[in-house]
This record gives sequence, C-alpha cells and structure tokens, in this order.
Amino acid sequence: MKKTTTASLTLASLFALAGCAAPGGAPQIDETHRRLLTLDAHLDTPVHFGRAGWDFGARHDPAVEVAQVDLGRMREGSLDGGFFAIFTDQGPLTPEGYAAARAHALARSQQIDTTLARHADRIGVATTAAEARRLDAAGKLVAFKSIENSYPLGDGAAAMTALAHFQRQGVRLAGIVHSKNNQFADSSTDKPTWNGLSPLGRDWVREMNRLGMVIDASHASDATVDQMLALSASPLLLSHSSSRTSYDHPRNIDDARIRRIAAGGGAICASTIYLSELKMGPQRAALFDRLEHIGTLAPAGQAALSRKWLALDAVEPLWQTSFEQYIASLKHLIAVAGIDHVCMGADFDGGGGLAGLDNVAHLPRITERLKADGMTNADLAKLWSGNLLRVLEAAENGASL
Repeated sequence: MKKTTTASLTLASLFALAGCAAPGGAPQIDETHRRLLTLDAHLDTPVHFGRAGWDFGARHDPAVEVAQVDLGRMREGSLDGGFFAIFTDQGPLTPEGYAAARAHALARSQQIDTTLARHADRIGVATTAAEARRLDAAGKLVAFKSIENSYPLGDGAAAMTALAHFQRQGVRLAGIVHSKNNQFADSSTDKPTWNGLSPLGRDWVREMNRLGMVIDASHASDATVDQMLALSASPLLLSHSSSRTSYDHPRNIDDARIRRIAAGGGAICASTIYLSELKMGPQRAALFDRLEHIGTLAPAGQAALSRKWLALDAVEPLWQTSFEQYIASLKHLIAVAGIDHVCMGADFDGGGGLAGLDNVAHLPRITERLKADGMTNADLAKLWSGNLLRVLEAAENGASL
C-alpha cells in the first residue's frame, strides 16, 4: 500500500493553505470549516487498527486504499475527531457466542487504545465533552470510544458488570443492537423477538443512565426506540441514521420519531447510508466479510482486498446516492428535528461514503454547500459538534455512580 511521509503531509497542508486542492482530490478548506470543532459520531476505522503494516498516522491514497479515515486525511478534511467504534457482528445467543464476542470486543478496545497511544502527540483520548473541547483548544484531534452492538456484554447480571467494565475502559456511547435481534432488543432489520426491549434490555437502559453513557438508537427497531424513549432518563442519540422520508427503509427512522427524539433533547447524526438502494450482491457480501477480518491479512492480502473493493466500486457502487441527495436528506433532518438536534455520523469505514463524499478529506464540501445555502456559523457549530457534545453532557449529568 502507498503511504505518505511526514514531508508529504506537510506539502498537503501547504496546498490547503495556498487555496489549492491537495494531492488526492481534497477540496480547499475555508476558514469557517477549519475553525469549527468537527466530530463524527460513528467511525468504524478501528477495523483497520490491527492491520500489519498499516499506519493510522499516514495519509493513505484513496485510489488504492479501502480505509476512509486516517490522521492525514482527518487533518486534510479538518475532521477533529469522533467516536471510534468497537463493532461486533451478531452471533449466537449462547454462552459460547457471548464469550467469543466479548473476547473480540475487548481486543478491539485494546487495539483502539494502542493505536491512539502510538499517535498521542496528534490525537488525544476524551471521555467527557469538556475533555474534547480542551483537546481541540490545545490543537489535538479528539478520540472517544463507542460500542456498536451490545451483544458482547453477555446475559444476566454479568452483562451489567461487563457494561460497567467498558465504561471504565473509556466507552461513552453504546448501541443496543445491530442488524439482528440480540439478548437486549429487536433490530430494525430483523423479525420481532421481544417486540422492543427484552427485560435485560430494560436493565441495560437503566444501567446506561446510571453510568452516564449515551444510548445509541441506530439500528434499533421502531418499538425498541419507543421503549427506550419512554424509559431513558437521558436523551437518545442516533449515531449514524437517515430519515425514512428521504429513503423508505426500516434502518432509517420516521419523521414522527425524529420529532420525539428531538423533543426529549436527543439528536440524529446524519448518515450517508440507506439513502438509495443497497447494492449487496454476492461479491460485495464476500468482500464485506473479508474486510471485517482485514487485520488477519498480510500487507499483500490487504492490498489485494483494497483493489477488489475499489474495482467493484468503479462498476457497481454500494450506494447510488449523489452528493445533492445527501444534502437534501441532511436538510430534511434539520427541518424536522430542528438545528439543535442534528449531528454528523457518515458511517465511514462501515459501508458509508458516496460519490463526492467518499472519505473524510471531502467533509469540507458539506460546510461549503450549507454556507452557500445561508447556514450561519453558529448553526454549523451546532451541527458539527455542539449538539453531539450537549447530548453527551446530558448523559454525564444524569450519572449516579
């Protein structure tokens, strides 16, 4: 894989300051975007942290590299940080399944810690909204940790013990479920088992509140969302979701629930996924499975997988969504929820991205487009981090440790 040196990163910065496109097609960053604290609520990039020979600190060439986020392109696109996800695919609801999932999640959490420590001069770990603001003021990037799918927590009282353990490990945001039902709740893309939350799922909501952790309702079924809204003492967050009005799919959320989440003080982080038909043929499905295990491949195998993924993108993109469709969807969320209740969560490195917005170096295009349509700097600040940090502070303030 092609990597850039420190010298080439400096050159990219000089291109940006000179008002030119940096190598790799990154847009010019105007001062409004550069001054904003910009956070993404859902970064699946830890899937790459265990890769042999792969450097999170480099600027990788998107023409040959499947990863969409690295420190070089975060600087290039002025993405100041976000929530790095501990993702675990859904497995069997058995003691053996829970044990394997727990081992995977703990290893992924450790990979995040190790990777961030390796680049501690450029990116810092945050566990509170105040810490994120302090890191930004000090000129550092910001890294929170999150859980996508609470399946690894296991069953019974041990699940609450495990949740508290992850909280002590720095996790501050957790999604209850992923694409299949688990022991806690029903997924939006599975047939109902619990008709919302299970009894253990209700305990999970209460424990999340007690620990001061933000509840992530992305992937949850409508009934699960309704019951979490009714039960949670803290606002809900959807870390990477779209409106069902923009594209009718159960993974998206309907406008009535968007309004209810907003009324409860929560926020919906605009995603790039499920704004058009998902092109998930057999070849793409096989590549997705291999991508989740890319850390087990030698560098040559990683490069081959990247080539196959990008070659398929060229003839059959995962999504047919245009940049203008994405902007229209984002504006719809703002119109329905209000500017105080929308945030950003593109789902990079987890299937997200679209033409013109295919890696984090392109994020300034969103600010540029919204500014052209008259959005104020104050509202841009809310959208890019203010609303997300407010929801985090609400959870912090509700903790009863």
